[in-house]
Amino acid sequence: MLLKKHFRHYYLKYILSFLLGIAILVVIDWYQLEIPRLLKVIIDGVENLSLTSFKDIWPTVLKIIIIAVAVTIGRFLWRILLIGTSRKIETDIRQEMFKHASKLDQSFYTKEKVGGLMTYFINDLSSVRELYGFGLLMIVDGLVLGIFVLIRMFQLDYKMTLYALIPIVLMGVVIFLLNQKMEKKFKLRQDAFEEMSHFAQESFSGIAVIKAYVREASEAFGFKKKSFDVYQKSMDYMHYFVIVNIIIESIINVIVIAIIAFGSLLIARGEMSSGELTEYVSYFFTLLWPVFAISWFLSINGQAQASATRIYEFLETKPIVFDQEDVLKDICLNGEITFKNLSFKYEDSDELILKKLNFKINAGEMVGIIGRTGSGKSTIVELLLHLHNVKKGMLYFDKIDQNEIALKTLRNHLGYVPQDNFLFSETIKENINFAFDEVDEEKTINVAKLADVHVDISEFKEGYETILGERGTTISGGQKQRLSIARALIKDPVILILDDAVSAVDMHTEEAIIKNLKKLRKGQTTIFIAHRISTVKNLDKIIVIDEGEIKAIGTHKELLKTSGLYKHLANLQKLEDMIGEEISYV
Repeated sequence: MLLKKHFRHYYLKYILSFLLGIAILVVIDWYQLEIPRLLKVIIDGVENLSLTSFKDIWPTVLKIIIIAVAVTIGRFLWRILLIGTSRKIETDIRQEMFKHASKLDQSFYTKEKVGGLMTYFINDLSSVRELYGFGLLMIVDGLVLGIFVLIRMFQLDYKMTLYALIPIVLMGVVIFLLNQKMEKKFKLRQDAFEEMSHFAQESFSGIAVIKAYVREASEAFGFKKKSFDVYQKSMDYMHYFVIVNIIIESIINVIVIAIIAFGSLLIARGEMSSGELTEYVSYFFTLLWPVFAISWFLSINGQAQASATRIYEFLETKPIVFDQEDVLKDICLNGEITFKNLSFKYEDSDELILKKLNFKINAGEMVGIIGRTGSGKSTIVELLLHLHNVKKGMLYFDKIDQNEIALKTLRNHLGYVPQDNFLFSETIKENINFAFDEVDEEKTINVAKLADVHVDISEFKEGYETILGERGTTISGGQKQRLSIARALIKDPVILILDDAVSAVDMHTEEAIIKNLKKLRKGQTTIFIAHRISTVKNLDKIIVIDEGEIKAIGTHKELLKTSGLYKHLANLQKLEDMIGEEISYV
């Protein structure tokens, strides 16, 4: 059974349902064994001529009917209690997994495959759920019913029962040995399914690129290989499963023949009646269910243990970014940000991305951070959002060290427009109001106007009720950017961070958005991460960064005089505007 951390406490949480279900199961197992005894009474009575009419047989038949009805009701009840509880546990574990997934940091998701993670939530969790439900049922029913049947079989003829147990014990040993290999093969099958799932998810997400490069046939062939690998490993697993069942059935057939032959000999000697042999054979066939149940339990247990190990490892993955003890939760920030000699490298790298950054953004300033591709601009954004840890004393908000502020508190003060403008497969209205549980229609329209996207939305047939495709694929890049800006503006954050947020719109729209932001966010801190001079030239302060270092800080006019790099970037944009094409700033 599942006794690892994250799993065992569910037995205690739902102990009443489990105990009641098991109690009903045990009672039903005991009373259903009265049916073979009643059949024996009928057969022996007819054979001895003590029961000569249906009127004589009817009381016994009525008892059989009552027991059959009670068994049927009991089976319904324990299925509700045991199988139903397993579904509740599945839901609880899935919630725990999702909650844990939301706590894991950026570095985890850069290493893990999305398709692979989904197999944890679907295939692996399904296997674990089966062990809580059918697994618990089969092991309890198999052992209890098996013991009850063996007691009655020993009472009828202990010698014949001892002979019958020898092949059954051998069968159990063989099943146990095969189960060890089945567990390994199931894990291989799950790993193959994870690879196939990731391949399919990535192909669907990149379908536009696949079509553009005419790689449909190649991708289909790649999926065929992944799918065939799953098929091979599944068939390999099923071969062992079939072998186990063939062994069981063969042994059972041999035992049945031996029992009938031995019983017939006892009847001929007068040591057993026909009714007793019928009762004994009925018990033996009842014993088949416990044998199969234990066999199936071993199979389910092997699968579930392999899946539980994968889920356990996932749940045991510790987030790198988390709240320290005694962090500040009930504070209101004004928007001042200070970098003090900040250096940073990613967890899996030895190379410094940012090197000794020293600058201050005053509360209420509109600041631009500009630099060439790969200069470290987006890394600064990730640090401001506390997606990675920085050493104490390097990054301050209102003179409070970032590490002393609760993650939720800090992020509630921040508005963020990401570079990739991720949107959800929901309505436009729901995407804009993502930060809130309820939708404010008036605010939604106002921020859409400020982001210069209201007119575009109004032209859609369903307006704000338009449902976007996955990742917002049904609208243009510029519309996605402006919707992302609206989503950040409706939050009215103390600090607004726009990471290259107007790169996909034309100059006219860019000017309109920046003009609206200046009016709306007067007295609030706004940070523009950009690679275009036009985005930052009218801001209060511009920070020029290159190769992870601060090269210059000043206004547009000041930097044209003092910074060779900034002047170079400005000249490149002028040339770009003249020829109408984008030029690489690298």
